[in-house]
Amino acid sequence: MLYKFLHRAGHGLVSRRTVLGVASALAVGLAGFTGAAPASAQTTLLNVSYDPTRELYRQINELFQQHWKKETGEDVVVRTSHGGSGGQANKVIEGLEADVVTLGIASDIDLIARETPLIPKEWREKLPNNGLPYTSTVVFVVRKDNPKNIKNWDDLVREDVKIITPNPKTSAGGRWNFLTAWGFALDQNGGDEKKAQEFVTNFYKNVPVLDPGARGSTISFAQRDLGDVLPAWENEAHLILNEFGPDKFDIVVPPYSISAEPPVALVEANVEKRGTRKAAEAYLNFLYSPEAQTVIAQNWYRPSRPETVTGEVPKFEELQLFRAEDKFGDWETIQKRFFGDGSVFDEISKEIAQR
Repeated sequence: MLYKFLHRAGHGLVSRRTVLGVASALAVGLAGFTGAAPASAQTTLLNVSYDPTRELYRQINELFQQHWKKETGEDVVVRTSHGGSGGQANKVIEGLEADVVTLGIASDIDLIARETPLIPKEWREKLPNNGLPYTSTVVFVVRKDNPKNIKNWDDLVREDVKIITPNPKTSAGGRWNFLTAWGFALDQNGGDEKKAQEFVTNFYKNVPVLDPGARGSTISFAQRDLGDVLPAWENEAHLILNEFGPDKFDIVVPPYSISAEPPVALVEANVEKRGTRKAAEAYLNFLYSPEAQTVIAQNWYRPSRPETVTGEVPKFEELQLFRAEDKFGDWETIQKRFFGDGSVFDEISKEIAQR
């Protein structure tokens, strides 16, 4: 099946009614930014983030603003820009003056570090846990009562199943889904790369539409009623259930999945230029605080410091997880091999288009 590549900017910003972070028509001109407009005397930070973090950072930004006021007596306003992670990285490269980036995959921060002097190549060493204040994993959202009986990744390549997943060229969520499917196929076929590519080709053959970002795929699945299954990050899956109710969708946790690792980094050159280093560094370090780690867990992200979490938080299911770097090599290798120009994904797309 030929893909319907959706190039319309901000496709994930279509809905006007859901709290899934979709902007209203009056907010379209903000181009994905959230947060109150600051007074001139305030310090303003810009966090350039990826699609599914709208709800998380809305809460964290408010908490950090209160924390900063209490600690320093100064006012700070944090704005956040959301979109497909790859597209967000390119915006920073092209001049969007982010103070911090909280992107969906390490290769997007590596891209900024490689293409510009904005971020040092050793950015992972600047923060705890290699710049990972939280992780996630990929689960399945299915229609109520799971009519297609989807339980594991091999069910997604059946001819009667339609998958909604974002474009891995522009979306970190899309890349995590691709890598999980490939890793599953390797595990099931004794490490046979040819069979893994065949499996992933059949996976994308079942994809009727590739949205540019993960939130766009959520809209396609949950509001436009496309597809039978949405492979999504754990937090996005639970957000769908909370928004639309358990009478419409179920979550299936496959026994095997990936450790999705969305990193954060300081945009060194921009904070020097803007004089915001102190507040920006504090903001990123705040993500590791007990207060923020609790909010992270409440939003169904897996906190990197679970021992610091307080109060009532969800119980995360245990499953067999693998790390992309352990299975496929470093992120430069992963990006070039699977998602760059002339990559495996390009080969798969071409093959499907010719069928």
